[in-house]
Amino acid sequence: MTDHYQSFVSSPVGRLFVKNLGLPDPTKLERWTEGAPVVDGTVVTGGSGRLGKALTVALDNLGVSNVGVAPEGEKFKALVFDATGITHSTDLIALQQFFTPLMRSLTSNARVLVLGTVPELVEDKAERVAQRALEGFTRSLGKEIGRGSTVNLVYVAPGAEETIESTLSFFLSPKSAYVSGQVARLGATGTTEAAPVADPAKPLTGKVAIVTGASRGIGEQIARVLHRDGATVLGIDVPQAASELQSLMKELDGDHLTLDITGKDAPQRIAQHVKTKFGQVHAVVHNAGITRDKKLANMGEDRWSSVIAVNLTAPERISRELLDQKLIEDNGRIVGVSSIAGIAGNVGQTNYAASKAGVIGLVDSLADDLDDGITINAVAPGFIITQMTAAVPFATREVGQRMNAMSQGGLPVDVAEAIAWYLSPGSTAVNGNVVRVCGQMMLGA
Repeated sequence: MTDHYQSFVSSPVGRLFVKNLGLPDPTKLERWTEGAPVVDGTVVTGGSGRLGKALTVALDNLGVSNVGVAPEGEKFKALVFDATGITHSTDLIALQQFFTPLMRSLTSNARVLVLGTVPELVEDKAERVAQRALEGFTRSLGKEIGRGSTVNLVYVAPGAEETIESTLSFFLSPKSAYVSGQVARLGATGTTEAAPVADPAKPLTGKVAIVTGASRGIGEQIARVLHRDGATVLGIDVPQAASELQSLMKELDGDHLTLDITGKDAPQRIAQHVKTKFGQVHAVVHNAGITRDKKLANMGEDRWSSVIAVNLTAPERISRELLDQKLIEDNGRIVGVSSIAGIAGNVGQTNYAASKAGVIGLVDSLADDLDDGITINAVAPGFIITQMTAAVPFATREVGQRMNAMSQGGLPVDVAEAIAWYLSPGSTAVNGNVVRVCGQMMLGA
């Protein structure tokens, strides 16, 4: 859908308004297209820590051109700083010394990535303090970098160095166009071993992925991106959406199942379908969700219960059934779709925010308990432009789109790309994460 404001400010008259009135000036975001390189430009690496060799190998495998010392006068597409060597607060000066001379040499839609050590796993208290400080640095830099660029932090647990390739591929590429100011943890829970990826262009080849709420909006785009990456998609949606679901799955050479996921026997029906058609699945993506907004003083029990049932209870029950029946393969994936509302809250959405915060709770509760290399993570979308948001009143919609570091709404594909990163066989150490796909909203992010 067209962002009419962005089109206006790109015109000569619009440029004049932006300059004289200080209006938001969103840069058109670059998004990944099939066949494009991971990084279209040079990456400058810096810092000194335990990730040096693993970082070099991963960048080489990704076909990324990188230099350790930036040639003067050139422009760069990304900066990667290994901060695992920072063990005291006084060492943090290394951030300023590396980044300050290079910030004006970045292209638009650039990527800045800081790599640290998971603070919770650090025994030395001074080092734990210094590593935690990286979060404030990256979040602040994300709000000042501008020009469609992003800044993120990846904590890498000791022993998980060899698993960073898929995460670098995501955060350095246009796939992370609407992800900024976020913190990812590798190896904090679960495995720290890398899994081989036979075909980087089609990492999900031979894999089956369940996507609920797959017929339209974000769910449709998730299905398309997973199909692009080689997966066979089992799309699930309500009977009312059967026609759209069947049409999409036929286009994607996938499979479909129509049912109400809140039904008493829904988990068993899904499990039986998986057992009969596929044996096992690689992943289940709990995308289906509804809103029934009202201020709490005016909210009926049906509004509350229906939202909790669809958004939270159903993912709990379906996940448990598939796990109990061993229908998620080794090194499989569970992904929940939360929301920025579950983190920051929203007026009139106590039911929705509770359900989406509960999705984060589901990740927290299962991340330490899953066996056989299975991981669980979540995405938390912010303002994503869909048919649903198009119906929001104009003033509310405009405020929602502009209240982030990129001054624009995201697209369903932005959510889908983050989920595809989680599902990659190479993301074995990505477990227990909640990454916000929100353009770094000014509140709650």
